[in-house]
Amino acid sequence: MSGLGGLNKSAHGVVVGLVQLQLPSVKTPADLAAQTQRICEMVGKARRNQSTMDLVVFPEYALHGLSMDMNPEIMCTLDGPEVAAFKNACIAHRIWGCFSIMEANPGGNPYNSGLIIDDQGAIRLYYRKLHPWVPVEPWEPGNLGIPVCDGPNGSRLSLIICHDGMFPEMAREAAYKGADIILRTAGYTAPIRHAWKITNQANAFCNLAYTASVCLSGSDGSFDSMGEGMFCNFDGTVLAEGGGRADEIITAELRPDLVREARTGWGVENNIYQLYHRGYVAVKGGAQDCPYTYMHDMAAGTYSLPWSAEVKVTDGTSCGFAAPERTYEGTTQ
Repeated sequence: MSGLGGLNKSAHGVVVGLVQLQLPSVKTPADLAAQTQRICEMVGKARRNQSTMDLVVFPEYALHGLSMDMNPEIMCTLDGPEVAAFKNACIAHRIWGCFSIMEANPGGNPYNSGLIIDDQGAIRLYYRKLHPWVPVEPWEPGNLGIPVCDGPNGSRLSLIICHDGMFPEMAREAAYKGADIILRTAGYTAPIRHAWKITNQANAFCNLAYTASVCLSGSDGSFDSMGEGMFCNFDGTVLAEGGGRADEIITAELRPDLVREARTGWGVENNIYQLYHRGYVAVKGGAQDCPYTYMHDMAAGTYSLPWSAEVKVTDGTSCGFAAPERTYEGTTQ
């Protein structure tokens, strides 16, 4: 169900717009200010485009482009002018927004961060990308976990960023915390097209959740992003999807109430419940254990693949980054 892209909004519907934003080139503070203004103008376009829209979602790298530039002069902070402008745009146009920033980090490399801001200008969700796209991306690994927030019209929202969505554990964690709409923002280019689609569908089906995912679009003269915003139903089918046209806004009405109905009412393929209640036909309540070796090993700090010693790419030197000397310090902000 997409309600003709949200044109026919139901009482329980949440209308989401995915902006296939033109890939920018941002090198200077002036470029950053101009791109900030452009994103704010696109918030206005989203509102004019559809009066029923509740949430407008911008891709990863919407503000900074794909250069991987860590220049401190173009890094952002939560209390900086860029985030303030996004807050004001959400207030002015009476809409929720999801935005991407490269966040200054005094203790190391910048974070690749995402924000969900409500229609009153309050930050409702703040996330740092857990899985930078190594070896290409230099960003510090996120340390805020996978947050979930209350969203418009009774929804529960989470945000994962680009490469995060290739790990089934990410969407599972979001759903485990109650998310019924999982946003995925990205800057992916065409070689990832097939993996993008199947993981968006699998993340939805395996967790009985909607997925709403969008990439940048167009070229900056060096890179070509693919656009291809897509909504997946909680049964894994595609509700709506876009092509590669830059600045197109793909829309759909999502129904969190139907997600809740499926999660409590489905017997067959209620996978997120059955993970911990396997074989409940045979044994009361199912086997409530953890039979997965990798989970035990991660928790114990002993995760090791049978081929770990043979893995050839283990830092960013192949992409021009110096091998790091710091070790990860955990959840310190």
